[in-house]
Amino acid sequence: MAEPEIPPEDEEFWRFSLAFYDQPGVAGALVALQDRDGRDVNLMLFALWLGISGRGSLDGGLLAAAAQTAGRLGSEIVEPLRALRRKLHKHPDGDVQKFREAVKALELAGEKLIQQRLFRLCLPLQTSMPLADRITAARRNLAVCLGPEGVRSGEAAIILDAITAFAAAPQRPA
Repeated sequence: MAEPEIPPEDEEFWRFSLAFYDQPGVAGALVALQDRDGRDVNLMLFALWLGISGRGSLDGGLLAAAAQTAGRLGSEIVEPLRALRRKLHKHPDGDVQKFREAVKALELAGEKLIQQRLFRLCLPLQTSMPLADRITAARRNLAVCLGPEGVRSGEAAIILDAITAFAAAPQRPA
């Protein structure tokens, strides 16, 4: 049975996440906030993407809906797979490392599923916002997601610097 076709616009958030996560320092900063502070990487990426895509502001209601949407799939699927992948990280057996890579692929598939659900929460893009306004919205959204303490962390500073540079880059995905 073939996988159902995913409309290209449903991939927009995922493409952003892959490209932004690959920026210098971003992966480490996001994972540090996840591991140390219990922050959800998908929620942080969602907050940034909402702003940078021009879809607007993240308020408490949307954040709560997003957290609920991501929470169950994250705790039931992604987190156990992540724990298994990390447990196998230093295993000396080459076959186990191949298995670890398969677990990593499943973990990423779970992350993508969460992001598809988060995408459905946002409003369609209605107007074109100037780049400066989109950067400001992304920065504010991250502050809502992280709260007053989290947004003052060194990791948040790395992410905020990266979103500004990412948005200004000509290859930035839509």
